[in-house]
Amino acid sequence: MGKFIYDGNIKVDFEDRLLAHLQAVIMAKVRRGESFPFSWKDDISTGGGRTTVYIHPNVSLVFKYHGSRSPQLSPAWLHALTYNANSGRGLYVVPEPDESAPRESVRHEEMVFREVPNEQMPEPARA
Repeated sequence: MGKFIYDGNIKVDFEDRLLAHLQAVIMAKVRRGESFPFSWKDDISTGGGRTTVYIHPNVSLVFKYHGSRSPQLSPAWLHALTYNANSGRGLYVVPEPDESAPRESVRHEEMVFREVPNEQMPEPARA
């Protein structure tokens, strides 16, 4: 279990693999100067509930890993976490997507723009 430390006084345990994904998403946003909320469910041993912190470029963040090896990052999980971080709700933990499951092919119709006739305009007078 790794540890996420926010501003020196909030400490929460996350599994190393999850923590590596959170670090990648958080640091990408911080490098761009973006601020956002980050929420997680608290362990029942600490009273349960949930905690939300506001991540911004001027706050101290520490990612302390239990293991010495860097886990391999999942592009699908990074995408899901980044999607959440960019939403109004902010970053929150979601389970790792199963990359071996077949994805449904979503067919997007091509957007077509057509001129809409304005029937309220009188026709020009003909000479």
